[in-house]
Amino acid sequence: MSARALNLPPLFSGLEVKAPADPFDLACQHAREGCDSGLVVYAIGLDRLRAAIVFAPEVPLQKAMAVLPACGLGFQNAFGSLAPPETALNLTWDGMILLNRARSGALKIACDTTDPDMVPGWLVVGLDLVLMSFSDAPGETPDQTALNEEGCGDIAPSELLEAWLRHSLYWINQWSEDGPRRLHRDWQGILSGVGEPVTVAGKPGVLLGIDAEFGALLKGETTITVPLSDCVNRGVG
Repeated sequence: MSARALNLPPLFSGLEVKAPADPFDLACQHAREGCDSGLVVYAIGLDRLRAAIVFAPEVPLQKAMAVLPACGLGFQNAFGSLAPPETALNLTWDGMILLNRARSGALKIACDTTDPDMVPGWLVVGLDLVLMSFSDAPGETPDQTALNEEGCGDIAPSELLEAWLRHSLYWINQWSEDGPRRLHRDWQGILSGVGEPVTVAGKPGVLLGIDAEFGALLKGETTITVPLSDCVNRGVG
């Protein structure tokens, strides 16, 4: 449980829950029931930080999906402001969080439609981060890690959550006011797997990069575009 009330940006409201409640599922439930945009449902435990933000998009899903890379960049910026400088954080196209190339959590997204041309009634972005591993032999799972295993155990989860909200809000405002160019450039700059074989939304290929709408460009027998909206209601967590 958090030790103090969160210092939230304007227009955000917090709802703290306890395990085994899932903040992402609860945020989706509140969104379906018509809660206001900006609700943040969160759970801070000893070993995990989980949170979810409710949004009310005003554009079709294909464009509204920019919220996912905005929140991804927001998390990278927030983490970078608190973590030791030698710690590398990257994201996969579909939201996996990598610390020093090992998985430590994920972002995921849900909304009330999968039609890319429809304006969603609501959209939820969730964060699930492993803070601490209690494994006696962490080397047995080199592809998985936790903040404490990467020298980041002193980061206060509540401060990281507050910083994630602030930085995500910055990127969302930047995208809505100035268009996707900076968001596109900076998100692609921290993407993991570019130039490598990957599987995204069930489709294998070499990741060449992203298109103007943040879709994944995959090269197999032919080059295809996988729209970012294919991540809706999938998640990688």
